[in-house]
Amino acid sequence: MEDLPKRTPLSAVHEASGARMMEFGGWWMPVQYKGILDEHRAVRSAAGLFDISHMGQLLVGGKDSEAWLNAMLTNDVRHLGDGQGQYTLLLNEQGGVIDDLIIYRIEANSYFLVVNASMIEADFQWLQSRIAGHLTLVNQSDQWAGLALQGPRAQDVLRLLLGNQVELPVRNGLLSLPVPNGPVLIARTGYTGEDGFEWFCPANTAALWWNKILDAGHSFEILPCGLGARDTLRLEAGFPLNGSDLSPTHSPLEAGLSSFVKFDKGDFIGRVRLDTERSEGVKRKLVGLLMGEKTPPPRPHYPVFHSGSPVGETTSGSLSPTLGSGIAMAYLPSDMTTPGTPVEVEIRGRRFPATVAKRPMYRRPKTAAAV
Repeated sequence: MEDLPKRTPLSAVHEASGARMMEFGGWWMPVQYKGILDEHRAVRSAAGLFDISHMGQLLVGGKDSEAWLNAMLTNDVRHLGDGQGQYTLLLNEQGGVIDDLIIYRIEANSYFLVVNASMIEADFQWLQSRIAGHLTLVNQSDQWAGLALQGPRAQDVLRLLLGNQVELPVRNGLLSLPVPNGPVLIARTGYTGEDGFEWFCPANTAALWWNKILDAGHSFEILPCGLGARDTLRLEAGFPLNGSDLSPTHSPLEAGLSSFVKFDKGDFIGRVRLDTERSEGVKRKLVGLLMGEKTPPPRPHYPVFHSGSPVGETTSGSLSPTLGSGIAMAYLPSDMTTPGTPVEVEIRGRRFPATVAKRPMYRRPKTAAAV
């Protein structure tokens, strides 16, 4: 008997609201509410609310936790103060990406890791098998729900909900909010290219906070959003998707994520390959692709050609509602990754022109930047 997809604490709310649902990474998730284009534009112009309860939460603690995490992850945990977070990667021994995640330092010797939904068990088992020293690793994913409030009016929505007396976190910050039936953790990272917040709360309070945030955002024309808009938003912003743009065979240097790899901190898993790539250069790089305005939108695994020869395939692809054309990402040979380089993408047996583009392909106006 085939396993049924897991349900988030908000699945019933989505279904009752008429969301179109589908299985994603083993979870029963909303693809769209009003429609992908409307939800995408709401996030770019005002605000949108996403259910991210399928993502995992791991807690690491103990006096050796900082040093151990630095050996497990690519970024430098020593740079974090209380209430600060950073993007980082978990690599295999060959330097390929197991997962990309956000790590927050709650306080000294206490860390909160947010990992991808499909990788919760794999990440936990990988880390568990390498525990050394005085530390604890706990998978609390079933206890938490997560909501992502994204868009230029996201800050206004939370200020209306919480009052001006609550000082919201700065970019990559984490606030622990003492509320009844809490705790609530409010982070400020995002996956859409807009300012935004992640609201982590006990699973049994998810529906309460979902409705409260939507009510507070009503005057700002907030929309509930599904995975469809989340994908087009992150693709415009050049954020890679683990399992598509990131994989166990691709290194973070190939993926253009070298700024999240700190070589001066000492040894970490996967470093040997990255040292070689740093000295010799990578043979392929993850780039953006821009299609013509009247070209069909690309999808993942479409062949990419240069001068008539196959040179790679798309890892992600979609119509960009903001740019009005198809966009994609693909690993191409390093000598073909200069922005403006002409290539072709094969779509349903026909080849269409595209150009290599620097990521991100969309940047929000500076006036809408986060604090």
